[in-house]
Amino acid sequence: MQPFNRYLGAYQHFLINLRMGEKLHTALLQTDLVWENAEANREQFQKKIGGLSKEVDLIILPEMFSTGFSMNAKNLAEPTGGPSLEWMKKIASEKDAAVTGSLIVSENDNYYNRLYFVFPDGSFKKYDKRHTFTLAKENETYASGTEKLIVEYKGWKICPLVCYDLRFPVWSRNTEDYDVLIYVANWPSVRVRAWDTLLRARAIENMCYCIGLNRVGTDGNDHPYPGHSAVFDSLGNPLNDPSVEMEFQKEIILEKAHLQETRSKLRFLQDRDKFSIIK
Repeated sequence: MQPFNRYLGAYQHFLINLRMGEKLHTALLQTDLVWENAEANREQFQKKIGGLSKEVDLIILPEMFSTGFSMNAKNLAEPTGGPSLEWMKKIASEKDAAVTGSLIVSENDNYYNRLYFVFPDGSFKKYDKRHTFTLAKENETYASGTEKLIVEYKGWKICPLVCYDLRFPVWSRNTEDYDVLIYVANWPSVRVRAWDTLLRARAIENMCYCIGLNRVGTDGNDHPYPGHSAVFDSLGNPLNDPSVEMEFQKEIILEKAHLQETRSKLRFLQDRDKFSIIK
């Protein structure tokens, strides 16, 4: 009887993991940001996150969610393990959900536009923005990352990237068979058509869900941001209205069955080119 019980327990564990991987309940927080005020931004996100449902698996925040897109890294950078990362850990624990977004980090005499993916148990992964935005001279302040990040969470493989990375399809090419591509951003209104178009393109070419989370409002340099946060399925169909320009908290459920069906039927990823990236 004991071997049977072990078998039954293993099978039940398998079924639980299978059910966990069927759907991913995501929350997009499109909001204005208080310019260069980390404490105020954490407080406003805390209130918004408090209104999310208990079913949420993943909470997505914008690029540089604690400060806005600032080049004032000397005064704003947090050390590794700083207050914003600790706040993300607290939120992840309280909501029993993963939290992701980027902020300004200082490490080894360099500044980074660093995305954290924080798990409910407090562990985390990091990704340093690969493509720093030369038009805003981000490259003169922040060091570029060199490593792509693939996160495995609740049976899903997730590739989180940051803003300007969206313009570079080779870096985001789905060579790892990931399920979800995420871009957290401070993408300005003047180039919103590119944002709308490229998010859809990344979803189609990579046969994955593609999520773009952008801010709204105007920053301290008088640059306006349009929002237009969106989720596209692997065929490029929007799962929400991608043209909303006001603050919102939107919960969207991703379904693994959609990916399995489209990839099995169309098989475009099987014909992808093989290449290597020179870092």
